[in-house]
Amino acid sequence: MTGRFISLEGIEGAGKTTQTRLLADWLGQQGHAVLITQEPGGTRLGQSLRQLLLHQNLSQRTELLLYAADRATHVQEVLKPALQQQQIVLCDRYTDSTVAYQGYGRGLDLTLIDQVNAIATEGLTPDLTLWLDVPVTVGLARAQGRGVLDQMERESLAFHERVRRGYQHLADRYPERLVRIAGEPPPEQVFKQICGVIAARWAHASECR
Repeated sequence: MTGRFISLEGIEGAGKTTQTRLLADWLGQQGHAVLITQEPGGTRLGQSLRQLLLHQNLSQRTELLLYAADRATHVQEVLKPALQQQQIVLCDRYTDSTVAYQGYGRGLDLTLIDQVNAIATEGLTPDLTLWLDVPVTVGLARAQGRGVLDQMERESLAFHERVRRGYQHLADRYPERLVRIAGEPPPEQVFKQICGVIAARWAHASECR
């Protein structure tokens, strides 16, 4: 299992950060070179864009284009080089987030978003996307428990419900790539689901604990 691109997706409080760390630790124990990164914020430019996106009131199209700028830089400076070096890349959010949040959540045109994503990614698609799915009320309660909320976390319940439905539509559209993981159980149980998915894809989870 070398040179793989795995993205993790989900609404706020879905548990992506926890599962990314568990997965990285496990893969590292198997002798794989693992890179953890995120969107927005996976590059120096992206860190500045992340501050704008998560802490400023922006128009919907400005928001979309800033996410695209972050992604274009991320693909060129981080993702492609890491994959060329045969690393396993674990990315906290990628193109599916833009479709779910800006498309289904904000209501921007989905065809436009696909076009913008195509420009930003130059065709780079994850080998596997793990969608950590939790009820909106559960996810937001977790997010609130972490402290100060960012712009996305402060959006309405209805917004987050639309985002969650967006992920379901994506799972229906890309069943070979995007796999739903029940994110409500304890982290160790969620991680076992993830190992099972990887075992089914790449026959590499026999030592998952």
